[in-house]
Amino acid sequence: MLMAKQGKVCIVPDEMGNVIRVSKTNPEYGHVRLTQDGTTFTQTGWIKKVTKSTLLHGTVEDLKDYNIQKKKTLPGNIYVVESFDPFSTNNPDIDLKMAGKTNVICKGTNTETGEIDAPIYRKSFYDPMGTKDDVLISHTNAKEIKEANSSEIYNKLKEETTETEEVDPNQIDLEKAIEEVTNEETVVEDAVEETVEEELEVEEEVNFDL
Repeated sequence: MLMAKQGKVCIVPDEMGNVIRVSKTNPEYGHVRLTQDGTTFTQTGWIKKVTKSTLLHGTVEDLKDYNIQKKKTLPGNIYVVESFDPFSTNNPDIDLKMAGKTNVICKGTNTETGEIDAPIYRKSFYDPMGTKDDVLISHTNAKEIKEANSSEIYNKLKEETTETEEVDPNQIDLEKAIEEVTNEETVVEDAVEETVEEELEVEEEVNFDL
């Protein structure tokens, strides 16, 4: 997938208008939700708008010192990393890559271990310099994902028809094509779990000027 255009990294307040979302378990820490809209061209011939999202963590003091609560946007970009290794040791399943609403875990070939259908983990990050690109892994269970899509689409269309009507196969084909694009393996909207901020895993500090 080719990222043709990316917008600004936007700061998203919570429902109460708070930019800094304070941790419920440790009030010294907080996070800020970031989103970035973009446009991509897929390998299957679709143009598609996508939204990436991530969380920017820090102590509440550091976030306030940066005056982030007064900002609307940040420089740089949001990028996606896919890996065969979990990003979290406390809750590894939280970053499993799911194929849209199918509840199917996306899998790929781990060349280091030789595992053919290894689960893929996916996480998004903020890059203030805007130089990092997405790191993506090709799927090996595309057939499983397509079958799940087909079953879901058929059941949905069946519910929308009367007892005397039949589901149009052409409609199924159209819906399948749309669903496959929606569940494309590369840059799709990340569902950022607010519970991530509760992990508060202290990582190596990377110093950079914004």
